[in-house]
Amino acid sequence: MTEPIRDCEDHGPFATDDGRCPVCGARGDQVVSGSRRRRLSTFLSGALRHFPDDVGLEPDGRGWVPDEDLVAAARRKYDWADERRVDAVIATDPKGRFERTASTGTDTGTSTGDDLESSADRHLVRAAYGHSIDVSLEPTDAPVPDRLYHGTAPDNLSSIREEGLLPMARQQVHLSGSREAARRVGRRHAAEPVVLVVDAAAMLADGHRIAKRGAETYTTDRVPAQYLSRSSD
Repeated sequence: MTEPIRDCEDHGPFATDDGRCPVCGARGDQVVSGSRRRRLSTFLSGALRHFPDDVGLEPDGRGWVPDEDLVAAARRKYDWADERRVDAVIATDPKGRFERTASTGTDTGTSTGDDLESSADRHLVRAAYGHSIDVSLEPTDAPVPDRLYHGTAPDNLSSIREEGLLPMARQQVHLSGSREAARRVGRRHAAEPVVLVVDAAAMLADGHRIAKRGAETYTTDRVPAQYLSRSSD
């Protein structure tokens, strides 16, 4: 179930199980329902990651688009998708799928509720990861755990043992920071997914690049088979 987004007068938008601001406990006003939040988030992610041309967006080489253009595209899709609702969906995304910049071309990181207070500070927005369109994301300096995880369907194991993990339809391979997160991802492909352990420390030592994107996703160009093992948990 997707929680609705509410807005606290003092602390901005939030989405919680009990419908109260996690900072002060206020109920606030509902900005968007859970079902509309899910639909709008899916559209925004797809527009920024996969089909910007189809909805009239023109990302730059790093995936940024003017946020007013994104709002306009969302409104063409859903007549109720105004600026406030788009902002709230971006600010409360639990996986950090979106990034916003306060000055042209300079990333300030994933947005928070405080970012919504001054619309003059908002210029560009992009997907933090998951692109199938050709973009070049900047390196990040966030620490990378020694072990990362990848959830997949059992039917994929044979090819993974031979070729490792490849990006397939996306630009990069997506890895998770925990077994449970990888298992959740794997359930998109199989009822009983297999979780693979990635020796991230060895990859980094051997010169491979791994970057943290969003709240709990890590990306890399590929994972050769020698860095993979099957989780026993």
